[in-house]
Amino acid sequence: MQMIASRMMLAISWMVISLVLLATNSRTQKLPTRDEELFQMQLRDKSLFHDSSIIPDGAEISSYLFRDAPKRYYFVVEEDNTPLSITITPCDAPLEWKLTLQELPEESSGEGSGEPEPLEQQKQRQQVLNELGTDLYSYKGNDVESYLASNSPSGLYRLELISTEKDTNFKVYATTTPDSDQPYPELPYDPRVDVTSLGHTTVTLVWKPSPTISQLRQPVQYCVIINKEHNFKSLCAVEAKLNADDAFMTAPKPGLDFSPFDFAYFGFTSDHGPHRERKNRAKPVTPRLSLHAARARKVDLQQICIGNKNIFTVSGLKPDTQYYFDIFAVNTNSNMSTAYVGTFAKTKEEAKQKTMELKDGKVTDVFIKRKGVKFLRFSPVSSHQKVMLYVHSCLDAVQIQVRRDGKLLLSQNMEGVRQFQLRGKPKAKYLIRLKGSKRGASMLKILATNRPNKQPFPSLPEDTRIKVFDKLRTCSSVTVAWLGTQDRNKFCVYRKLVENNYSEEQKKREQNQCIGPDTRKKSEKVVCKYFHSHILQKAVTTETIRGLQPGKSYLLDVYVIGHGGHSVKYQSKLVKTRRSC
Repeated sequence: MQMIASRMMLAISWMVISLVLLATNSRTQKLPTRDEELFQMQLRDKSLFHDSSIIPDGAEISSYLFRDAPKRYYFVVEEDNTPLSITITPCDAPLEWKLTLQELPEESSGEGSGEPEPLEQQKQRQQVLNELGTDLYSYKGNDVESYLASNSPSGLYRLELISTEKDTNFKVYATTTPDSDQPYPELPYDPRVDVTSLGHTTVTLVWKPSPTISQLRQPVQYCVIINKEHNFKSLCAVEAKLNADDAFMTAPKPGLDFSPFDFAYFGFTSDHGPHRERKNRAKPVTPRLSLHAARARKVDLQQICIGNKNIFTVSGLKPDTQYYFDIFAVNTNSNMSTAYVGTFAKTKEEAKQKTMELKDGKVTDVFIKRKGVKFLRFSPVSSHQKVMLYVHSCLDAVQIQVRRDGKLLLSQNMEGVRQFQLRGKPKAKYLIRLKGSKRGASMLKILATNRPNKQPFPSLPEDTRIKVFDKLRTCSSVTVAWLGTQDRNKFCVYRKLVENNYSEEQKKREQNQCIGPDTRKKSEKVVCKYFHSHILQKAVTTETIRGLQPGKSYLLDVYVIGHGGHSVKYQSKLVKTRRSC
């Protein structure tokens, strides 16, 4: 396998050199300068350079490295005193790379007869050329690094790269017209990203605009990268992070180190190659992974492209958390990018919630903002075997958690009236956490005691709706029914004349179960009565409400009042009398 790999690498290198030699030894022909129309056509056909050993002039190529397996690329400079720029972009691993100039020999064997040299003679010539190579530049690290020369000699430039850490992606860009190409956006004289505002969940970033927009009139957009681990030096590294996987690399199809053209030219099939054994363990690479897919794999990284504005507020962050922020200027024509100097910041610590103290046997009113949180503490003064916790959620459902000396005893969503019995412990303290609804604010009444006798809130049936008998509805009266319980409680019925266009939304705003009958007008009161049944299935009562106006709408309410004087309102019912009877 090593012999085949060496032969293939030698053959490809010699093919490149032979092309240059052919041009050098011909007196009547000269390699042309770049044909722009042809060049643009080649750029559109990426397969021409996919995994080729030749670097095209003026285009960025993407490739890969297997760990500890060096790769060579070649770039031809046709004339002396030619500007040359080569940029290497590592993705997710540091690279070691070296640029060498191999001067072209004066003549070749065969004297232009077109007859190929024997293989042994080719090997000897290749060894001579390698010995004649001049090292121009070398680098080791994960920064985006460039070699730039204003006057380069003609010759064959060889770029050799190796990754000693792991399989990795990288990008190479080479050009002999760096002044006119300028595919990478320029950075301002101060390329730092500044934090101008810091909140509990927000960070505002600002940076100076790229001169590419104002001076070169090229389209540039900015992409913001947010993560909790480190700053990134290239968008290529961001893509590699989104593709995070220890064995994510694979060779491009047909799965080997060279393009199909190379194999066909040199007589090899796609079933042989120096890295055939890697195919079984390699996984396909997706060049651009969507943010949705990244989230599905729990990659804690966010990428937001915001156009050409140079100020942005990042929201939805966690309090008291350090984040790293990077800004990339992206040339939308070339899709090539340049990194600003990233920054990091720690969001402000969330303000500590005040904890309300609950007094034994006393009802406490609690108001919670939408999605807000409130903490309450109950500290029994004596030793106790159990604690009773009575909670009345007046509006939407809330989430309740109870901890005894840090140990979680209870965690659930609740609505209406509930009671919880907690196991006691000498000198224990109880921390109650209440979280409000997403739909709106929440109101509660809560009582804690270690000496339970009578329940402070009245017991409620599972169904707190008011039923209207449509057949008994007249021009001046309606008959309603509601469920009770086995406990003897006082029920009060109220009516309220409303407009005929009274909506369900208006009715919802009056659903606060904690507002008692003492807030109602005396004229709205219909009747109060005591009611219960030892047989739960028979705990039903009815009431006929008289003295109503024909064709009018009324809002009906039933309040149940407990032994402690605390009341709970049933679900309001909107009813309309008949117009004529």
